Amino acid sequence: MQVDILNISGKQTGRTIELPEEIFGIEPNKHVVYLAVKQYLAAQRQGTHKVKTRLEVKGASKKLHKQKGTGGSRKGNIRNPLYKGGGSIFGPKPRDYDFKLNRKVKDLAKMSALAFKAKDNAIVVVEEIAMDAPKTKQFTEVLKSLNVAGKKTLLVTADYNDNLYLSLRNLPTVEGSLLADMNTYDIVNADVLVLTENAAKVFTEEVVEVNA
Repeated sequence: MQVDILNISGKQTGRTIELPEEIFGIEPNKHVVYLAVKQYLAAQRQGTHKVKTRLEVKGASKKLHKQKGTGGSRKGNIRNPLYKGGGSIFGPKPRDYDFKLNRKVKDLAKMSALAFKAKDNAIVVVEEIAMDAPKTKQFTEVLKSLNVAGKKTLLVTADYNDNLYLSLRNLPTVEGSLLADMNTYDIVNADVLVLTENAAKVFTEEVVEVNA
């Protein structure tokens, strides 16, 4: 898959990069993408929900009245779940919602998400974005030049650039990610994927290493 490399002004540099078909040209598997997104969202849940049972609420433990002979129902203590202020029955308890996915499933999901973006022509490759200082306004101009301003954008870089990430963190529609940290949810959640040239080259190098 040939993609033109743009400069930060949005103009073609005259160079292209070959994104490997082994990653961007596969037939996407929707189900593994669903599983990866589900697993990511489940892992974000804190799972700290908790209600008090009849053992934990305040109240005397004395039996309210004798078992028989009153003409009424049998009752225990005031902490009975049927009384106001009593404990809760079968309420939520703290738990971990995360679940395991095999590494091969995660890798296939990420490749499928990238293949979806390739099919939608939603991948932009740009030269390295050098920022001398954190400037959100300057970075916004770059987005406008690349015709991605206003779109949910995932910017992927090969290396961490402090000034660059400080420039984009206040933009609600832009997420920045290192290539090593990129996950399926971030790809699916974005309208357009912006790869720096060095990040795009890593895909080619990885495929060459695998085939070697």
